Amino acid sequence: MSIPTICWVDDCVKIIDQTKLPHKLEYIYCRDVRVLWKAIKNLSVRGAPALGVAAAFGVLLGANAFKSKDAERFRKHIAEVCAYIGTSRPTAVNLFNALARMQGLVLSHATATVEEIKKLLQEEALAMYEEDRRVCRMMGKFGARLIKSGQRIMTVCNAGALATVDYGTALGVMYRAKEEGKNFKVYACETRPLLQGARLTAWELLREKIDTTLICDNMAATLMKQGKVDILFAGADRIASNGDTANKIGTYSLAVLAHFHGVPFYIVAPLSTFDRAIPTGAHIPIEERNKTEVLGFGAQRTAPESVDVYNPAFDVTDHKLITAIITEKGMIRPPFKKNIQKVFMLEQKSNVLRSRKSL
Repeated sequence: MSIPTICWVDDCVKIIDQTKLPHKLEYIYCRDVRVLWKAIKNLSVRGAPALGVAAAFGVLLGANAFKSKDAERFRKHIAEVCAYIGTSRPTAVNLFNALARMQGLVLSHATATVEEIKKLLQEEALAMYEEDRRVCRMMGKFGARLIKSGQRIMTVCNAGALATVDYGTALGVMYRAKEEGKNFKVYACETRPLLQGARLTAWELLREKIDTTLICDNMAATLMKQGKVDILFAGADRIASNGDTANKIGTYSLAVLAHFHGVPFYIVAPLSTFDRAIPTGAHIPIEERNKTEVLGFGAQRTAPESVDVYNPAFDVTDHKLITAIITEKGMIRPPFKKNIQKVFMLEQKSNVLRSRKSL
């Protein structure tokens, strides 16, 4: 599966409007930061890796809108743009990591002109885009090793091409397995209340001609009890330093069920989704969304308007329920705190060596 979810074209951000899927494949052309902010907030673009790239492109939009040559004012302007984009959605750490990376680039070039910094920002944003393409394919390669022909796979929400630049995290594992000639079946949980599994994952998998069955979220336990699920893959929006993982609401339920039924449960996420500044999942901010998402489907209401609604967009899966976390550097297994730290230490050393070679 390779479909460009988001790209930079003709000085604007072109994104698939995921709110229109699966009925229409339409695009939004974001030519200013406010339009992109709205697209993020309204879930026209979503998925942690895609949000990271969207944030970087948003900074680029903000930079290009600045017409003065005053470098000091420009730096303040970029800080304001980053702060504004950061108010769109709170849970996906990729968004904030991308903003920090773009702002850090500005701060590290104290003597550069406005035009020079604009050029550097565009290079950095496009580098993030290419990194996501490469990283997703590496995760797919590592994860596909776990899949055997004949297996029944379960997944929740959408962690495919639509959640990244063009390939996917959890679904990327399945795409790679199919490329390797493996035959398997996928059970896609519908993912209430916004039905990302029904609308997006089913759409993606069918386009790839992967055997897919859509189920209501509350059918997962029965399937596992019947022995019809061999392995689970899910994406992530933020991973704490101990391995606790925030993902779409309903992921925790699946992890508990998988643990009870002895089904391995894997998280697929790039290193950019880790937040090593927080010790546990209890520190992950959980976005709460409008109650209208729960009261019905679009304009059709299925519940009394006056009823109270609790609508968290994400839940946190305890690291003890996770078999392993698949990253672009390979699989991280328990003990997670120790092994996550080790992966990042090795990555830091590798970055230092690359920097020295480039000098």
